[in-house]
Amino acid sequence: MESLKLEIKKLLIESLELEDMRPEQIDDSQPIFGAGLGLDSIDALELGIAVKNRYGVSFSQDNEENRRHFASVNALAEYIISEGAGGNKND
Repeated sequence: MESLKLEIKKLLIESLELEDMRPEQIDDSQPIFGAGLGLDSIDALELGIAVKNRYGVSFSQDNEENRRHFASVNALAEYIISEGAGGNKND
């Protein structure tokens, strides 16, 4: 799971063009949006598309459910694994 979290951090940085940020600067439990990394709803849409393209997972139209999945790197990794994507689950 650690390698998946690192991949997610890299995807976050690449897809949202956060050029001044490095993966090790993102805490696994840090909120991705709002007060955490300061990302907004447009960033959420772009990240959702990037995650869908990379891992083949889809997201519900239920906004609260999506907020839960995108709460942190930890939450997103857990969702990707629960959907059967993300490579080695024992990592």
